[in-house]
Amino acid sequence: MTRPGPDPPGPAPAPGPAPPGAGGAAGAADAAAADEPFRKALADVEQMKDAWLRARAETENVRRQAQADVAKAYKFAVEKFAGDLLPVKDALEQALVTGAGASSETLRAGTELTLKALAAAFAKAGIVEIDPAGQKFDPHRHQAMQVVESPLPANSVVTVYQKGYLINDRVLRPALVTVSKPDGRVADGSDAARAPPER
Repeated sequence: MTRPGPDPPGPAPAPGPAPPGAGGAAGAADAAAADEPFRKALADVEQMKDAWLRARAETENVRRQAQADVAKAYKFAVEKFAGDLLPVKDALEQALVTGAGASSETLRAGTELTLKALAAAFAKAGIVEIDPAGQKFDPHRHQAMQVVESPLPANSVVTVYQKGYLINDRVLRPALVTVSKPDGRVADGSDAARAPPER
């Protein structure tokens, strides 16, 4: 007579719900750890945004200040030069007042002093005279009125009709000049240039 074997194992019972509080703290810690990079990135974005806004405001302030400085410099650029010209005007007015009874020598001396005062004012303002008589013609600083024959080398300034002026190495007014052209002679006047070639 055979003995019955053991009963086959039945299905395992489903796990029941976890009791409250079991594993909740660990889940919150994991969530907080996962959110930490995001929070740090948000903080960095806010910091960079604040720095950008500050830099933008500072740049705008610098731009406005630069515009104000340029406007002020443009408005008052001539102030110093005008102050240097006032003594010249005073001298000319004084000459007109006293000119009727003054001798020609006195008027000439006064005119020379006035011209010296004007030259000093020009020098302070960086205005330099261009008087190129006998020099090589420079189209950037001279304006040729005509070309004439002259014993001077070709393209030399023969006559200066009106002096020119530079202001800080920039042409304020070109000198009006006549320019020499080749006339078949060399500069020392010898006839070597006109001798026929040897055969």
